[in-house]
Amino acid sequence: MDTPILEMRGANVFYGASQILFGVNLAVQRGQTMALLGRNGAGKSTTFKAIAGIAPPRGGQVLLSGHPVSGQAPYLVARAGIGYVPEDRQVFPEHTVDDNLIVAAKRGPRGDRHWTTERIYEVFPILAGMRNRMAGRLSGGEQQMLTIARTLMGNPDILLLDEPSEGLAPIVVRAIGDLIRQLRDMGVTILIAEQNMHFCLGIATHATVIDKGQVVYSATIDELRGNDAIMQRYLAV
Repeated sequence: MDTPILEMRGANVFYGASQILFGVNLAVQRGQTMALLGRNGAGKSTTFKAIAGIAPPRGGQVLLSGHPVSGQAPYLVARAGIGYVPEDRQVFPEHTVDDNLIVAAKRGPRGDRHWTTERIYEVFPILAGMRNRMAGRLSGGEQQMLTIARTLMGNPDILLLDEPSEGLAPIVVRAIGDLIRQLRDMGVTILIAEQNMHFCLGIATHATVIDKGQVVYSATIDELRGNDAIMQRYLAV
């Protein structure tokens, strides 16, 4: 099998003296859409922060295309090819949609520039009609789309989406799901952290389940769909 585009090997992560992740192993291949599933507090967001360099592991490794990035500053991790969309969106509210995109523009780790403002507006037509609107005046769903688009402007190797459906109306969740499917079909490699299992079942190609800071299951999404025991034990609300 090819070298994973993203891999965690035995990652232990602490907040102060409290250990949150216990030997987490995770691998995402190029072109996959991997769902990191688990209940609230299972360790999903901490996993993302560990990957992004915000909460670096005290033990274990994070590798990008086989190269260790553990312990590097977050801006260096981003420059290496990690595109991180946090759960609280964090748009620049007093700047326009266009400004939010332009400020994030950079070449990818190999100098590629697949994502430009022109391509973003083709893939995100709803944003094209709002390009001169202040980002702080967008709805929650529109801000979520903008943060995803802004992260793509950095031309990352992998896109990390932390709880993209959280706090959004059902109709908006469907629109976000359609967008992620479109990105998946375009070949974008995606890791989604979600507690909304049903949202991911129609989007992801693979799934990893985390519980109490440990990975307890990893398989294709079809295998998860057929495993009632895992879904009831770790994902049922």
